[in-house]
Amino acid sequence: MPPLTSDRNTPAMAGDLRSGPIAAGETIHGGALVMRDATGHLVAGATALNLTGVGRAEEAADNAAGADDDKSLSYRPGIFRFRNSAAAGLVTIAETGTVCFAVDDQTVAKTDGTGTRSKAGVVEEVDALGVWVRLDEALTRTTS
Repeated sequence: MPPLTSDRNTPAMAGDLRSGPIAAGETIHGGALVMRDATGHLVAGATALNLTGVGRAEEAADNAAGADDDKSLSYRPGIFRFRNSAAAGLVTIAETGTVCFAVDDQTVAKTDGTGTRSKAGVVEEVDALGVWVRLDEALTRTTS
């Protein structure tokens, strides 16, 4: 296409609420860590490979008996507090600004579990109640 020669009404995606198709067999609870699988479908956070954290579930969605794309889920990117892992996976203030990994749909760890966990997001802060994680899919995909 040639470059613009006049003003263009370029559509914008307003707000921070997103929606996407859920993978077959998935049940995602409201408030859960939501991840995207390699096919682009949303799944609940889990110890698994080829997932990327995208946000927090804004509602519950049950696609346990469905196929890919049968249901969709509203989720929100942002900074949310999740449970901290234990022992070798415990996230500390030293991990601030680094990637953390999904253990399940409410827990993150500082390690990839010897290559078994996917990137959840970036550690923003750690407090006595858990780990504040920035869930931003583009940022997480590019963070090592």
